[in-house]
Amino acid sequence: MALDYEKVLNYPFEPIEQSYTERDTMLYALGLGLNHDPLDRHELQFTYEKGLKALPTMPVVLCRPGFWYQAPEFGIDWVRMLHGEQALTVRRPMPTAGTVIGQNRVTKIIDKGEGKGALLYIDRELFDKATGDSLAVMTHTLVLRGNGGFGGAKEDVPKPHAIPVRNPDLRAESAIDPRAGLIYRLSGDYNEIHADPDLAAKAGFPKPIFHGLGTFGMVIFEIIKHTCDYRAEQLTSFNLRFSAPVYPGETLRTDIWLDGNVASFRSTAIERDVVVIDNGRAVLAC
Repeated sequence: MALDYEKVLNYPFEPIEQSYTERDTMLYALGLGLNHDPLDRHELQFTYEKGLKALPTMPVVLCRPGFWYQAPEFGIDWVRMLHGEQALTVRRPMPTAGTVIGQNRVTKIIDKGEGKGALLYIDRELFDKATGDSLAVMTHTLVLRGNGGFGGAKEDVPKPHAIPVRNPDLRAESAIDPRAGLIYRLSGDYNEIHADPDLAAKAGFPKPIFHGLGTFGMVIFEIIKHTCDYRAEQLTSFNLRFSAPVYPGETLRTDIWLDGNVASFRSTAIERDVVVIDNGRAVLAC
């Protein structure tokens, strides 16, 4: 499938306005598996309206540009598309309810060559409508497995964060609810590959996969839990690489290395012994 480089690179995203409530904030946290133990008072601060706080990863589900890439004129093989990397910088704590404005833009497309796919980079900045303040900046890297060799500019792929070559300082485990994909999608990502077994099979998976950003949120919460004693406001930026699909019902083991205010991390799906999150880096203020 031939990707139209100029049309994709210059796609004119309109600003997106989205209002959300405390209910949405709680539903997002539940979609990440928080309060599997409903008596866990530390996690109730993210799932119960009394003293509610928003998780710092919540911006990833707000002001999404939708499935624009499915339009035939772009030539994107969206069925084979995967989420490759995710980065997020927190500028201000997220309100638990409000109205935000998101501005998306394609920043670059790297052609890895015929049969090797391409990388599509999309930035999104989120603003609080009431104050005009910038709340967060995100970069989504999408792997276009079916679109290599379209003739785009050749660039070196940015090097990922290097994981320390020593034993981890911390290790955490988190179970993914078998219904996780069906719950998480209610926060706005309705890609059918996370719910429809037939579409998942068409894309080459034995069953629906869990959302990459769902895995992202789960793993970042483990960093918050084990390095900042649940103080979510102490996490200021984070980025990671998705190295393999994750399935609902699996258990994630996250290894964490601490070096000053930087936490490096890697997550493995225990049942398959497969690294699913790699080259993770979080900057802490705690």
